[in-house]
Amino acid sequence: MSQGVGLVGLYVRDQEEARQFYVEKLGFRVHTDVRNGDYRWLTVQHPDQPSFQLGLFAPQSPVLDAATAQTLQAIVAKGAMPPLVLHVDNCRATCDQMRERGVEITQEPVERYGTVDAGFRDPSGNGWKVIENARESQW
Repeated sequence: MSQGVGLVGLYVRDQEEARQFYVEKLGFRVHTDVRNGDYRWLTVQHPDQPSFQLGLFAPQSPVLDAATAQTLQAIVAKGAMPPLVLHVDNCRATCDQMRERGVEITQEPVERYGTVDAGFRDPSGNGWKVIENARESQW
């Protein structure tokens, strides 16, 4: 029987840069950071969600050939991947804290659909939505 999703992978251009961003700017914690030759398995967790890991993976061999890895890096850098979502209690306050830590907010907080949301990107170009927990669920 399935117990849910435990890890979602995200392609990043530089794993160390991504680790620093997710830990120092967003407040995630490193869960696993191991190497096998040039390959690095790096996962982080949100402190309030310890059963879920976000994998910060470099597109590289042995998983991908060089041409495919280069193509993926270009796609991610353009922001073409679907956004990830970070749920927060207060979107505006979270964006203010993120700005103080050096995160560039790409979409200022806006009220819509019964909540407030904003956007930012990680150093690799991956898009994120920051969505305030709705006071009354409309879903």
